[in-house]
Amino acid sequence: MQKNKTLKYAFFKSIPVMAGYIVLGIGFGILLYDKGYSYWWALAMSTFIYAGSMQYIGIELLSSGASFISIALVTLLVNARHIFYGISMLENYKNTGKFKPYLIAALTDETYSLVCGNDFPDYIDKRKYYLYLSLFNHFYWILGSFIGSILGSTFSFNTKGIDFSMTALFVIIFVEQWEKNKNHLPAMLGLIISILCLLIFGKSNFLIPAMVLISLSLIFLRKFINKKEENDA
Repeated sequence: MQKNKTLKYAFFKSIPVMAGYIVLGIGFGILLYDKGYSYWWALAMSTFIYAGSMQYIGIELLSSGASFISIALVTLLVNARHIFYGISMLENYKNTGKFKPYLIAALTDETYSLVCGNDFPDYIDKRKYYLYLSLFNHFYWILGSFIGSILGSTFSFNTKGIDFSMTALFVIIFVEQWEKNKNHLPAMLGLIISILCLLIFGKSNFLIPAMVLISLSLIFLRKFINKKEENDA
């Protein structure tokens, strides 16, 4: 009974991501096919890479014949934020057993936003929730990519602007988190630090400095933030 409740809870939590991932996956599949890669590429990349923004960038890297070293460096820069995601999830994923490797690999931005909270109902098995949610989100992305590649092979599309859809999803997640939480200090810190790093380091190099500074700020202000959340509760 608890398993079914946890499964349903994970599914309903994943619905906003489903709406975004299927649309974004379709965009990715269309762009990938437009560059000459069939649906097998879409399925393989979405199953084994499973990194939305990196997959969009990967299309250009593949089509331009970029070297392995270039691809590795770009991947490191684009996905460096996941280092900090992983560190913050050490406690949550501590007792997940054989599922831990997959949970780590499937920790996307959107999945992270749904598993990092602690406001779960008492009847939820957290370990199973983490697994079900990760599987649902992963499936949505694969499904969207497959549909997009099939559509791309069937119809002609103007692909200009499709790659902006990933940015749009990030904005939606931010707004949702803003409305959900009364304490906006972490969000404001993230915004201010990101803008400052963008101005100082430029759009190509600001991501890692911003993530480092945001993480240090949250660690340093952790007690103050927690106390404020307790007072607002």
